[in-house]
Formats: sequence, structure tokens, C-alpha cells
Amino acid sequence: MSFNSIEFLLFFIIVTFVYYALNHKVRWVWLLISSYYFYMCWNPKYAILMAISTIVTYLSGLLIDKANKLSDGKKSLQLKKLWVFLSFTINLSILFMFKYFNFFSSSIERIFNYFNNPIYLPSFDYLLPIGISFYTFQALSYTIDVFRRDIKAEKNLGKYALFVSFFPQLVAGPIEKSKNLLHQFDEKHTFNYERVKNGLLLICWGLIQKMVIADRLAILVNTVYNNPSDYRGFEIALATVFFAFQIYCDFSAYSDIARGAAEVMGFRLSLNFKSPYFSKSIKEFWRRWHITLGAWFMDYLYIPLGGNRRTRLRYYFNILVVFLVSGLWHGATFNFIIWGALHGIYQVIGDLLKPIRGAIIKIFKIDTHHFSYKLYQVLVTFALVNFAWIFFRAGSFTSALIIIQNIVYFNPEVFFDGSIYKLGLASKDLILSILSIGILIGVNRLQLTRNLRSELSRLNIVVRWSVYLTAIAIILIFGMYGPGYDPEQFIYFQF
Repeated sequence: MSFNSIEFLLFFIIVTFVYYALNHKVRWVWLLISSYYFYMCWNPKYAILMAISTIVTYLSGLLIDKANKLSDGKKSLQLKKLWVFLSFTINLSILFMFKYFNFFSSSIERIFNYFNNPIYLPSFDYLLPIGISFYTFQALSYTIDVFRRDIKAEKNLGKYALFVSFFPQLVAGPIEKSKNLLHQFDEKHTFNYERVKNGLLLICWGLIQKMVIADRLAILVNTVYNNPSDYRGFEIALATVFFAFQIYCDFSAYSDIARGAAEVMGFRLSLNFKSPYFSKSIKEFWRRWHITLGAWFMDYLYIPLGGNRRTRLRYYFNILVVFLVSGLWHGATFNFIIWGALHGIYQVIGDLLKPIRGAIIKIFKIDTHHFSYKLYQVLVTFALVNFAWIFFRAGSFTSALIIIQNIVYFNPEVFFDGSIYKLGLASKDLILSILSIGILIGVNRLQLTRNLRSELSRLNIVVRWSVYLTAIAIILIFGMYGPGYDPEQFIYFQF
């Protein structure tokens, strides 16, 4: 049941009406039932895995909380570490078996074959449980938060199960911390017109990003990246830039729809994107892109490793470990590992070059606050991000190398001989795609300094409703068309 389906629209309307009709003390029961139904619409059997993760982390929280009350500090710490270890071992073992076993099995086979000592390891043929990386990380963060005494263990299993399975953000985030979301299930949410309207506006903007922009860009991206040997130069460059906006709009759309759906019912989910392509460095990019995942790695991996409080060499090591793990989190292929490694390497090189940049700025008296310098930083960062996206999107490492090799090719004639219109998109759709990206950039720029939903609510009622109806018309007219892609598949479902 995808967010941009008629089934979800009906589901959400029913869930919301019943939610507000019920007494607030039992609403969590309705949301828990609805959330499990939502998840089971993909594959009912895999709800068992989510339930196991829920029960394991729930029990670990109670046991850690109990250990916190022991008078013997040494014994308390030992028990707490044991329960955390068991919670992580069970949850990560499930994640490993369903997401990474075949990758590691085939990798070991390749290593032995390379040394002429072939072995054959078993492999498993099953679908990756949707959203498993998201809800596993969310559940594990609860275990750590109880261990650190950031929160007290939740005694109500049902409410904790709702925290793990809350349907708006279950499949692709945002990855919520227990201290941000869990307490909200005890709050009394009354119907508020302004809040509901703002939530619906966020949903509408998410649908525009997904259906009008991302899905249209996907057609050209798929055409080129599925057959990289057939294209060169500007064709590949255009597909790569389009993919940068496709994946942003696709993932940002899911997060915005999730936040909007939650807001309609009175819940506050974390911001997951903050105009990332306006970043002036890779480090800044990761403060704006998939913010909740970045915060998870910061709090539960980077800081425990020592962060930047160790030697310079150890600091670089910590950065590389975090981004290698981030790459592996995204997918069980070497392409994702390389993608993560590149972002780590970018940051290490950027830090190493700081003295040189500082010297150049001083020698040539460059005004770092000038618009041209900031634009230069944004464009360089965007180019580096795009290069890394090649490995993220390419079907294999070989395909990525072909794309990199073929992209360095000067063929401006594609814009004049009509070849540019043979990439899956007709001329009107290509023009619409470029215009959409321009509008997206404008909206993202305004979002950095303004609350657009609040400003919209202050407009004249005629103007305001004209905007609402225009947005709906854009979705209906430009968001439903064309073969060659799965319109209900969000890219981050595979993670």
C-alpha cells in the first residue's frame, strides 16, 4: 500500500476518522492495528519479524531498566551491557540473514575462487522485508536510550509496539528516537483545522515531488542507466543530474507525506531533509540529507567511536567507518559501499585541504561571503555528490565504470539532432522535467528562510484556495501517465 495509491487514500481517511472518533486513551490500540495492517499489505509473514524485533527490544528495555535500579554499580553495568549485546545480536542477526547473507556468502566464494580453492556456500531466495533497516534501527536506538538513561523503559508493550510500527514512518522513515515519538502516544490530540490543513498541504507537496517530478525523471534515468553502453557525454550527464533530483524528490516526498499524515493526527515527526543541494560542503550535505539517519549514526556510532575527540588519524578513521557502514546500510552490494566510502573520503580530503584553501583565500583576498564564492561551493559539492550517485544508481560496479568512462565525451549535437528526445521522455515531458526542477530549486531556497505553509495560510481566501486547487490539478494532470516505471515504488523501500 503505497502513499500515492488510491488504497492508501481510503485507508488514511478511515484511520483518521476513526482515530478522532475514539476516546484518546484507546486511540493507540487503533493505530497499532492500523499500522500492522498497513505493513501486512506488502507481505503478512514479515510482520512476524517486526514483532520479534519489537518484543526483543521491549524486554531488553525492561531488563536494562531493572538493572539500573541495582545498588551494585559494577553488576548493574555488566547486566546492562549483556542485555544491550543480546538485543543487538538478535536484531542484527535477523537483518543480516535477510539483507546481507547472500552478499557475504557470494563475496567469500569469490575470494576462495580467486585463490583457486573454490567453495560453495548456501544462498537464500526470499524478498527483502520492506523497511527492515528502518524499524530495526529505530528499535535498537530505544535499547541504547534506555541504557544511557535518556528515557525510562516503556511498560506498555502495545504502545512500544506502536512506536516501532507507526505506519506513516514505518517503511522509509524518518527514523524517530524514542524520546521524540514515544511520549506522543500518551498525548491527547484534538481535531485542529489549521494543523490538519498544514498536514494535508505537506502531503500534497510530497505527492507533487513524487508523482510529477521523481516519477517523470525516473523514465529518462532508467533508459540511460539500464543500458549505459548505449549512451555518452551529455546523455549520461543529464541522466545523472536527473537521478540526483529523482532520488531527492522520491525520498523527500515519502518523508513529507509521512510527516503530513502524522501531523493530521496530531503527531510531530522529525524533519528529514533541509534543501540538501544548497550545501556548500559534503559535511553540510549530510546535515541536510536524510537527517534522521545521520543523527542515528552520529549518536550511536560516531560519538561512541570517539568522534573528533581523538587523534587526527583516529578522527579520519571514525568518519570512514561511519560512511562505510552507511553505504552498507543502504544495500548489500559493493556499489553502495563505494558510495559510502566516497562520502567519507570527500570529508577526509576536505579536512586535509583546509590549510591550503585558507592560504589561497588569504593570498587572493577572496570574499568568502560573496554570492559567487558560495555558488562555487554549492556547485562543487553538487558535482561531488553526483559523482557518488553514479555508484548508488548503477546496476553493478562494471556499469558504474562504463558510465564514468562514457560521461567524459563531448557531444553537444544531441541537443540539436533530436537525440535528447530519444531517452524515454517526449519533448514536452523533458521540458516539464526541467521546469519542475527549476521550481523545486526555488521552493527549496524559500524553505530555508520561510515557513511557506504559514505564509500561505495568511493569504486571501480566494488566492489560497486557488493555490490548493492548482496543486491538486497538477497532481491529477501531470502525475498520472506513462509506462516504463513502477509509480508506486519509492526508491528507499529497498532499504
